[in-house]
Amino acid sequence: MPHRDQLIGQIRSYASQNPGEVDVTQRFLEFVQGYPDCFERTQSYGHITGSAFIVDPSGDRTLLTHHRKLDIWVQLGGHSDGDPHTLNVALREAEEESQLGDFEPVSEQIFDLDIHKIPARGDEPEHFHFDVRFAFFHRGDGNYTVTEESHDLAWVDLNDVSRFTTEPDMTRMVTKWKNRV
Repeated sequence: MPHRDQLIGQIRSYASQNPGEVDVTQRFLEFVQGYPDCFERTQSYGHITGSAFIVDPSGDRTLLTHHRKLDIWVQLGGHSDGDPHTLNVALREAEEESQLGDFEPVSEQIFDLDIHKIPARGDEPEHFHFDVRFAFFHRGDGNYTVTEESHDLAWVDLNDVSRFTTEPDMTRMVTKWKNRV
């Protein structure tokens, strides 16, 4: 279990800071502890993904992607593909999907956890994404490039996110960001 120890520690820390999210943290811990291959896409029940809640230097806007496969506006992120360092996964995915650099983690602590079902598509069965999310500041000019992962990208004022998406996890992250100390 050594390759899973760091994430287990981070989830436990997150659980102690977010006691209202005991259901999701317990499910995460059971999954990571129960599946040695939890970081691999080949794990058919589900797998760990890493996402980036990106804000501009002012902290007033977030970068959203109109996800090509899911056809919804969400944060940037993707599969771990064997990498147990989920902060690095989130950073890699943010860079790949936006072609931006100059990201700075707000913290190395988990910002949010979410478990969501991915529908079956082609020969890929329905499965779960156990999504580990980190908050990042983007310190550059903000000029992104839309890649094949997205229909579009947009910097969205946090007060206007509901015009793009009403996904409960997006609403939760915006609220967490606004309420941070």
